[in-house]
Amino acid sequence: MDQAQLEATARKGFDALNRGDAGAARAAFQAIIDIGRATPQLWALMAQACERLGDATTLTQALDQMLAADPRDILALTMKGDLFLKAGDDRAAMGWYNMALRTAAQSQGQTLPQPLIDRLRRAEAATAAAAERFEAHLLSTVDADPGTLNPRFAESLAILAGRQEVQLQQPTSFYYPGLPQIAFYDTTEFDWVAGLEAAYPAIRAEVEAVMADPSGMAPYVQADPTRPNRGHALLDDPRWSAFHLYEGGQPVAANAARCPATMAALEAAPLPRIAGRSPMALFSILRPHTHIPPHWGMLNTRLICHLPLIVPDNCRLRVGNHERSVEPGKVLLFDDSVEHEAWNDSDAVRVILLFEVWRPELAADERAALTSLYEAVSLYSPSEGA
Repeated sequence: MDQAQLEATARKGFDALNRGDAGAARAAFQAIIDIGRATPQLWALMAQACERLGDATTLTQALDQMLAADPRDILALTMKGDLFLKAGDDRAAMGWYNMALRTAAQSQGQTLPQPLIDRLRRAEAATAAAAERFEAHLLSTVDADPGTLNPRFAESLAILAGRQEVQLQQPTSFYYPGLPQIAFYDTTEFDWVAGLEAAYPAIRAEVEAVMADPSGMAPYVQADPTRPNRGHALLDDPRWSAFHLYEGGQPVAANAARCPATMAALEAAPLPRIAGRSPMALFSILRPHTHIPPHWGMLNTRLICHLPLIVPDNCRLRVGNHERSVEPGKVLLFDDSVEHEAWNDSDAVRVILLFEVWRPELAADERAALTSLYEAVSLYSPSEGA
């Protein structure tokens, strides 16, 4: 077969595939394969013809050839997944589908053809359905009732099934090793929480007065001219505002004077005392229909405490794989070095008292050492002594 005959045969097969005659297309492509002149592109056409015919044997051969030429061929990866899914092998199918989806996600800027996009969407749906079947199998095998599972065990099953991801501490500025990976803490284990919740009516009255006279409020996330812009979605945006009670380790005198009950209640909590840094406490004001996007806090040596004060319906907080409703007067205590986000999906404003406390796992000598370290960081200036 000379070059002209080769091209004519390939065209014959291509035209047959386009008009829906998969049998004629396979015969034409096979003629080229038999003389050892097949290219990866021809194997891709052969794969599509064999898929339509249900010829799993030749389809497997074609896909193997495509992947030998390019192990990240998205079409071949999805078609491999389809083969194993049809054969009833969910676990193998998910391996191929997940590789295809990851490869597609990494191909930023590359325009994929619509038929391939459609295949990827079907792969996503098949992956989700398989994850549900896998999780149901696990629950039935270990004889577990989803409603009574230990939360930590339930999360491990969801991660194993691919329904959730591993969520670990990823502080943006400083990581202290060896601390447990806990998203939300059980507030009953902290003796100061009950007193804070008991002060809720008095603190709410103070925040209502603040909301009536909002002088002293500022956007929660503000641009720092000495630092690059990280592109926060709510940068300098008053939809998420703060009324600071402590800032940079010092009381904000005018604001604190308006909130004596709040300041008194804070004294019972284990607030870090770090020159130039802590305590940190404020009223966090989230306007209607505002979403605080996923982000991580600076440190994993602290916990963030929320005392919800003015809370309409449809307010939520997610930390890692755990989502909680926000309830007035009920403290939430969480590790903000784990990815977290918040929503106010209501038509009214949401206000919480927000402050940081030491993590309970840190011994007194560790807290002292960390205090010295953080203060040293704040004092650092390479020009000193020069």
